[in-house]
Amino acid sequence: MVRSGRGRRILGAGLRRSGLRRGPRARRADVHRPHRRGTAAPARRSGARRRRPAGAARCGHRRRRRGGGRVLPAGLALRHRARLAREGGSVSGTAGGPDPVLAERTQPNGAPRRTRTTGLPPGIPARPGEPWSDDPYAHALRTGRGPLFLRRLSPPPRPYGTAEEADQLLPLDVERWCAVPDAADTVVLNRCTGPVLDVGCGPGRLVCALAARGVRALGVDVSPAAVARTRRHGGSAVRRSVFDRLPGEGRWGSVLLLDGNIGIGGDPFALLARLRTLVAPGGRLLAEAAPRVEEERLTVRVEDSRGRHGRPFPWARVGSAVLLSTAEAAGWTPAARWTAEGRPFVELHRPRSGHRDACLTAAEGPGRP
Repeated sequence: MVRSGRGRRILGAGLRRSGLRRGPRARRADVHRPHRRGTAAPARRSGARRRRPAGAARCGHRRRRRGGGRVLPAGLALRHRARLAREGGSVSGTAGGPDPVLAERTQPNGAPRRTRTTGLPPGIPARPGEPWSDDPYAHALRTGRGPLFLRRLSPPPRPYGTAEEADQLLPLDVERWCAVPDAADTVVLNRCTGPVLDVGCGPGRLVCALAARGVRALGVDVSPAAVARTRRHGGSAVRRSVFDRLPGEGRWGSVLLLDGNIGIGGDPFALLARLRTLVAPGGRLLAEAAPRVEEERLTVRVEDSRGRHGRPFPWARVGSAVLLSTAEAAGWTPAARWTAEGRPFVELHRPRSGHRDACLTAAEGPGRP
């Protein structure tokens, strides 16, 4: 290679810009002295290295950003959720149970999205719901498992007579309610004449069993979960109170009042008088009494083993003897009394004539318990 300028200069190994090298140094390469005797390293093949093809765009499901902020690691995300729950944030105050439930949350732009939330961490107080329609009762009906209780909030009017009365938690047999009818239930079903109205039907085991027999039956309950489960298993049910306007008033052949539902409203006399208006003349009422109890009126609330509960409401518990005497005062005629599987039952008939219609007025007050 020739460079223009003063004379002709050859550029190459062993030459410097200042001029030509002369003598033995002219034949030596222009290499730094420490590297002159070392072996040359192999050339890198980074350009020829095989590269894997680019994958598809990822959605970022492994790690999410909350509110457009930084990415939270798994452990920190759990602590963040617990803190939000304590502060009343994204975790529901009454949702819970061992299984996670889906809850609605809102993105920053206002669009709803579905996320998973779990129950309250330990130590967080629960919020009360509606009686018989709050999360503890609804969750028990959805899962078919307890434990579920009625907690006493007011003492009985007289000293406790038994250990059961002294207990502040009255267990509710959710597993039996959600199962098929047992032997004691079958005895009651065999005494029914259609059409049948089941007051406080719960998960609807009796309504569904009657429907399977070809008997017209309708369940009444204030719990949306109870009505939904009854319909899901093939029964008919309406979400109403027994004191609301009901279909077929005065034309029902039988009315069922089992599983402690004699305590609805906290006034057995008012309940029995109301049921008498629902049954056709000559119809019957099949009721279950409380075992080992004479009479007890109290204020309770539904509660589960985790302390979640609903609002307080009046309740009553009466034994067979008090139930029969109260029913007579309300215009019923006692027909039978028996015990099955440790559960006491009574059968009451409405007279075919207008006998004792006048006894349902307020003048009959002394006959009330």
